[in-house]
Amino acid sequence: MPALWTTVLVRCLLVALFLPFSALDKILNFRSAVGQASQAAATRAVATLLILIGLGIEILMSTAILTGIADRFAALILAGYCLVTAVLWKQFWRAPDFRLKGESRGRELFWDFLKNCALAGGFLLLAFGGNRAGVERFWEHPFASSHPYATALISEQAR
Repeated sequence: MPALWTTVLVRCLLVALFLPFSALDKILNFRSAVGQASQAAATRAVATLLILIGLGIEILMSTAILTGIADRFAALILAGYCLVTAVLWKQFWRAPDFRLKGESRGRELFWDFLKNCALAGGFLLLAFGGNRAGVERFWEHPFASSHPYATALISEQAR
C-alpha cells in the first residue's frame, strides 16, 4: 500500500504546477494570460490560441499522467511544453539587468528557466524511464500506459 501512495504522490507533485494551479490561473485570469502571451505572439489572436492550447495541454496531459492512460506520451508532451515555455517566457538572457550584481529580473528568470528544464527532465524520466530499454519501449509503443498503479507482477505480464 505505501508503494501505491508513493506513486500517486510522485505523479501529483509532477503535475501540481499545471493541474490545478496554472490551468485554474489561465481560466480565472484569461485576459491577463493572453496579455502575457502577447509578448511572444505576433497578434492577440495568436496569443489567445497559444493560451487555449496551453490550457488544453495542462489539463489533458496532467490528467493522463494521473490516470496512467497514455501517461508516457503525455509526459513527453509536458516535457516539450516545459522547454517551449522556458524559451518563450523565461528569457533571462534578454533581461537588461541580468549582468548587474544583486537581485534582478534576469536572475529570477534564470532560476525559473532552470526549474522549467528540471521539470522537463522529470517528465522525460516518466516517459522513457531511466535506461536505454525504457527509451526503446517508448518508441515501440509510444501511447502505451506505464501501468503506474499495477503491482510489479501485473506490470511484468503487461510487457
